[in-house]
Amino acid sequence: MVAAAAGIQFIQAMMLHQAFGAYLAVMIEEKGWSKTSVSGASALQSMEAAIIGPILGWFIDRFGSQGLIKIGIVLFGIGFICLSQIDTLGGLYGAVVVIAIGSSMCGYFPLNCAIIQWFEKKRARAISMVGLGLAVGGIFVPVVAWGMQQFGWRTTALSCGILAILVGYPVAMIFRRRPEDHGEVVDGHDAATSTSADEVKLDDDPGHEFTAREALRTSSFWLVSAGHGLALLVVSAVNTHAINHMRISLAYTVAQASFFITLMTLAQVAGVLTGSVIGDRVNKTRVSALCMLMHAAGLLMLTYANDSLWLVGFALLHGFAWGLRGPFMQAIRADYFGRRSIGMILGLSAVIAAIGQVMGPMLAGVLGDITGDYLLGFTVLALLAGTGSVSFWMARRPLPPTQSA
Repeated sequence: MVAAAAGIQFIQAMMLHQAFGAYLAVMIEEKGWSKTSVSGASALQSMEAAIIGPILGWFIDRFGSQGLIKIGIVLFGIGFICLSQIDTLGGLYGAVVVIAIGSSMCGYFPLNCAIIQWFEKKRARAISMVGLGLAVGGIFVPVVAWGMQQFGWRTTALSCGILAILVGYPVAMIFRRRPEDHGEVVDGHDAATSTSADEVKLDDDPGHEFTAREALRTSSFWLVSAGHGLALLVVSAVNTHAINHMRISLAYTVAQASFFITLMTLAQVAGVLTGSVIGDRVNKTRVSALCMLMHAAGLLMLTYANDSLWLVGFALLHGFAWGLRGPFMQAIRADYFGRRSIGMILGLSAVIAAIGQVMGPMLAGVLGDITGDYLLGFTVLALLAGTGSVSFWMARRPLPPTQSA
């Protein structure tokens, strides 16, 4: 299941997350659309996630992730097929909505909920390995950019849609809901050969299993969500505008700019692997606080770069911080609040995190149209991201409601 989740994350990263900026850069040049208008397409993805997040969370807690993931990968592919046929800005928005719904249904949220049900002792390692698929997928962004140059963005989008369904659906069939449904318990022990499930769990009792209502009453829920949202200010803005920024400010081609996205992704892989080794041994909120400072510094290096050396610094700092911090977001919540209502807790968290996903690209795009470049927008986002370190630093494991009352 971990390998399957990593595979689906690989598909989404290669075709959408890190590659979306390449599509937008080509469309801005071909169609003459403004930075703000294409930022709206990116914002739609996040708004959709915020709207359906709690619904997905409710469904996952009751029925599991496996059905959603199957439907989601099909919708994801259909969205790209629709994207290959668009001619208007409205058509772009419509295709993006279909892609976004599919991506949400088979994305990091349902995938991590599925994995969380099977792990506790090595939960951070498992979730980090899922994130490895997201990181490695970004390495193939130049392949997508090359496809756009050689065959056009329409053919590339059509090919991605068909490939996503043909490869992704068989992978999605691997998922199962809970270990208890298959004669096992958490962490892979065989219930038939163990003396008891309780004995297996004795050494790693997660403590009180919070309901969603109880989690909402803790300061930790809001601090982690705020920090996550501030991190996504940078991540979403970079994914949407970095390639176009390099095209405008440094006169790079899309293919040349994609090289630095690939380097960023290699650094992301290094961050994921580091997280898989240290994640179950360190204070994840303190590490996340450090990563926020790395995000801010990396974005400033991208903003004021005047040669490739600064871009290399951006790619290494931002990519490593993203790879290390990203998987910790779900692991922290599972550690703090348990498995009982993790779907709804992650769904409600997605609403807050989506604010960062929406505001990052939109703020950079609007200020970019006003000023003619991304300098002001990226600077503001970097400073905001730096404040996210405070949110993570202050987050503590919450006491059970009976003790904190």
